Amino acid sequence: MCQGDDPTCSEFERHRLDFRTGMAKERRAFLKSGFAASGGAAALATTGISLVSPALAQVSAARAPGEPRMHVLPANAETVHWGYFSRTLQPRVEVESGDYVTIETLTHHANDDADRMVKGDPGAESVFLWTREKKGVMRRGAGPGDGGGLGVHICTGPVAVRGAEPGDVLEVRILDVMPRPCANPEYKGLAFGSNAAANWGFHYKDLLTGDKPREVVTIYEVDARGDRNWARAVYNFKWVPVTDPTGKVHPTIDYPGLPVDHTKTQRNHGVLKNIRVPIRPHFGTMGLAPKEADFVNSIPPSYTGGNIDNWRIGKGATMYYPVAVPGALLSVGDPHASQGDSELCGTAIECSLTGTFQLILHKRADLGGTPLESLDFPMIETAEDWVMSGFSYPNYLADLGPDAQNEIFAKSSIDLAMRDAFRKMRGFLMHAKGLTEDEAISLMSIAVDFGITQVVDGNWGVHAIIKKNIFAGAAS
Repeated sequence: MCQGDDPTCSEFERHRLDFRTGMAKERRAFLKSGFAASGGAAALATTGISLVSPALAQVSAARAPGEPRMHVLPANAETVHWGYFSRTLQPRVEVESGDYVTIETLTHHANDDADRMVKGDPGAESVFLWTREKKGVMRRGAGPGDGGGLGVHICTGPVAVRGAEPGDVLEVRILDVMPRPCANPEYKGLAFGSNAAANWGFHYKDLLTGDKPREVVTIYEVDARGDRNWARAVYNFKWVPVTDPTGKVHPTIDYPGLPVDHTKTQRNHGVLKNIRVPIRPHFGTMGLAPKEADFVNSIPPSYTGGNIDNWRIGKGATMYYPVAVPGALLSVGDPHASQGDSELCGTAIECSLTGTFQLILHKRADLGGTPLESLDFPMIETAEDWVMSGFSYPNYLADLGPDAQNEIFAKSSIDLAMRDAFRKMRGFLMHAKGLTEDEAISLMSIAVDFGITQVVDGNWGVHAIIKKNIFAGAAS
């Protein structure tokens, strides 16, 4: 049966939309029932596994105007912004608190193998269109003109939440994440992603063998139908100078969306033979528009989220973001099929995905006395864990002054990120869990796992994870 991967099917477009957005009848029924309905927050809170208390859940649900609606935001040249967050962007869709939205996202590395990740896909083709006369998306980055290559991530959105104001908190539940199936009939039922061991990777100046330095791209295959939960390497190739449609030569991967000409590369098949990489699809970049500047580079993460690059931001997780501008302006991008902590070589398996989310607005006036009362950073909640995201500079846009978007790339360190993660976890344990500072410090040393989130995004990250079941005694 066609699942949006057979262009010869008479209903190809309908099947493709159903598959990519997850809005088939059975998924509709799920999203409208049980956990996913507007009372879901209250149900979670009652079991003690959510930061949202029953009282806060009820207040937030009461503020919603009626039954939640469902929205779909496709990814194409009209709905994406490339390489930046901006408080000046017009929303691509506006939702009420409690509504659901399915958002398509495209990897900015799709042109590493356009046959597998762009060809035949109208949305991707419109975004990656680049001829001497025209770009599908002109502005790429946070700088003037076409952005100067400062930012790299293709972000779909923004989504405005009606009534959101600075000081509020936006809860984003990730209900589903699916690979975007390849539209090329040669690769029916598959999806693909790219891992670039790039010049911004932590490894780049510490190579042992071969040409030094070098950039190597590995293309991975994923089962788009969900029948297997692992990816495999298809081939790799060493980056060769790419001449873009304007005639400019790029010796390294220095500009997003460069079209690789594979007549000039040497593909090495059989790499990572017999190795199955567990997939954990997630969104490397997801967050709200900051207030500090009109255009903000998508690479360094900050207090409103953005390029956190934590693989835990996937299906079943909930994100909490402080709202900085009216409408919140949520954007989603940088989709990954899998990634390890640190994102060592500079990228994950960069693979286009589609996510379904529920957005719940918590007003500042309702937050007093709750764990969300003073939230001023992005926080991750999973079924088992609470995760604090520490950065070298918690709000680098404010911390580093008028040239912050340049200075951040020279001033990051793991030491600073570790200090921030420690402070955030200490504050959480003291204010949300009622521990004294001495109790919090002891508990952190014996029960909190600190890990390196990423060392490649300008504003480096360390995460702190605490298990929810540590607090099970409070309910007994």
